[in-house]
Amino acid sequence: MPFAFADTSDDAIPLHVIGSDDLDQQLADLPPMASAWAKAQEFKGTLGQVLCVPDQTGQVELALVGYGTVEKRARGRFHMATAATKLPKGTYQIANGLDQPDLEEAALAWLLAGYSFDTYRKPKGEIAQLVAPDGIHATRLEIIAAGEALTRDLINTPASDMGPDELEYAASALAADHGATLNVITGDDLISSNFPMIHTVGRASVRAPRLLDMRWGDAGPQLTLVGKGVCFDTGGLNIKPGSSMGLMKKDMGGAATVLGLAHMIMGLGLKLRLRVLIPAVENSIDGNAFRPQDILTSRKGLTVEINNTDAEGRLVLADALTLSDEDEPDLVISMATLTGAARVAVGPDLSPFYTDSDAHADAIMQSGRAVADPVWRMPFHEPYEKMIEPGIADLDNAPSGGFAGSITAALFLRRFVESPYMHFDIYGWQPSAAPARLKGGVGMGARAVLEALPKLLDL
Repeated sequence: MPFAFADTSDDAIPLHVIGSDDLDQQLADLPPMASAWAKAQEFKGTLGQVLCVPDQTGQVELALVGYGTVEKRARGRFHMATAATKLPKGTYQIANGLDQPDLEEAALAWLLAGYSFDTYRKPKGEIAQLVAPDGIHATRLEIIAAGEALTRDLINTPASDMGPDELEYAASALAADHGATLNVITGDDLISSNFPMIHTVGRASVRAPRLLDMRWGDAGPQLTLVGKGVCFDTGGLNIKPGSSMGLMKKDMGGAATVLGLAHMIMGLGLKLRLRVLIPAVENSIDGNAFRPQDILTSRKGLTVEINNTDAEGRLVLADALTLSDEDEPDLVISMATLTGAARVAVGPDLSPFYTDSDAHADAIMQSGRAVADPVWRMPFHEPYEKMIEPGIADLDNAPSGGFAGSITAALFLRRFVESPYMHFDIYGWQPSAAPARLKGGVGMGARAVLEALPKLLDL
């Protein structure tokens, strides 16, 4: 498999993780020749520093990786990924320097450091390999890394090769891999099947809109994941400026993230019933595009006044969320690259989420910290409900004024769900390279949810 640890090897190179604190004692604990070499090379243990110690033949006998200080490490995550990319090719085994929680993150960081999106260029060379550290669940981490890679690949693929057709194919391939079923409603069949807003948003594109409905598992609590699958967003008739349209291939990041999470859940064989709903559309411009001031009737029967055709994600999600509610799942989670307001609020690194349940919020927050997938709770602030009520219809898809844009979008979505509900307003993009995260598409929130599922669903 592409994201796998090396087989246990007697000739693996020992890797010593050395922090900047108490450096002299840590160096003294090394074999004498290695300690002398480190001092001669002025190894300081700074974060990301790498030093190979040669044997008498000039081959690498052991390697040192700088782990910095507690304060420096707190300003980032996945620091071991830097070592994975700096070390010469070979097989390494962490010898000491990390406690159990740090070992888990370090091992996942190493796997994710091997990700590269090479569909349109010559593949990069492989990085150094790591033997799975003792005490970690190696197979679980390999499945998680593969799910994250799926999410990244889907987001990174340009819209020319990742429209509704291709997103359906990706879901179909995933379903086939795990023995899941996939039902698809396409084009005008959306109207006869009562998904009017999904059809309306996607009807202007030459690539037909559709609803993807995947099911897996036959026992346990039901989890329904709903992912925004807007494969490209021009903004519609309220067309985006070029500067805002440049990253819109990632507007299906919610769909990509729930598919990656679905791979993790199914690959790990969790004892639950999984449903994945993805409204897959392209928000394009044509003579039949929906217009500002149009009033749409949703699957739920609520009417929606369109005050901006660029607020289309909540429309397609609303129909999908209504469907999700109809078989009374134990938990519904939506993920969407929904608002720029969320980025203004928390930046690109945090996944803001909404829930009415304090217990669910605590579980997600604790799990996010445990697996280095940072999240932040936002409020379903009910006094803002009036901001999404235009008067002429039940709901307004784009309240004027510009305040609380992420919150009002979340409140809009909540109107379509009666089941226990959680919403993630993610970014889905790494704006600059960081350890284990190349610039480009990235999963957000999925690992936190996966870690929290035992508490969320009493598994």
